[in-house]
Order: sequence, then C-alpha cells, then structure tokens
Amino acid sequence: MSIWIGSGMVTLGIFFSVIGSIGVIRLPDFYSRTHAASKPDTLGLMLTILGLAVLEGITLSSAKLLLIVLFVALGNPTATHALGRAALRSGVKPWTSRGDKA
Repeated sequence: MSIWIGSGMVTLGIFFSVIGSIGVIRLPDFYSRTHAASKPDTLGLMLTILGLAVLEGITLSSAKLLLIVLFVALGNPTATHALGRAALRSGVKPWTSRGDKA
C-alpha cells in the first residue's frame, strides 16, 4: 500500500512542478511569474519528497527527507516574498491588461 501512496504523491508532485514551470513561461510579468514559480513548485517539491519518504519507510533517510520538507516549507515562501518586495521597492511595475502603468 505504501508503494501506491508514495508513487501517487511523487506523481502529483511532478504534475504540480510541471504546471508551475508552464506558468513561469506563459505569464506576463515578474510578479505573476514569481507566484507561478513559488506556489506550485513548493507544493510539487514537498509532495515529491514526502512521497519518497513514504517509499523509503521509517528510516533515518526518511527523517532527513522530512527535514528537507520543513526547510522548503519555511524557506521558499520567505524567499519569494523577499524577491517580490525587492522588485516592488526597485520600481518594477505590475502588468495590467489595459497597458496602463500602475
């Protein structure tokens, strides 16, 4: 049963990572691309690593994988927020559909 659950989590993680990559390519401005890079890729990486931990079983390696998930859950959103804030302070304008300058 753990093989099915772990494989499903890894597959979902890969799916979310691919969707995030497509969003980075297709979205128009820095802020949208940053959002597409952070949200689905964080979830995708976390699901993939959790799936690997389930496949590994209860070992020291799975404990290390769970620590990686914790660090990703704390670090990736914080880094994305810092990038967005730095871009806003440096004057990067958000894209608008009307072509106006925000």
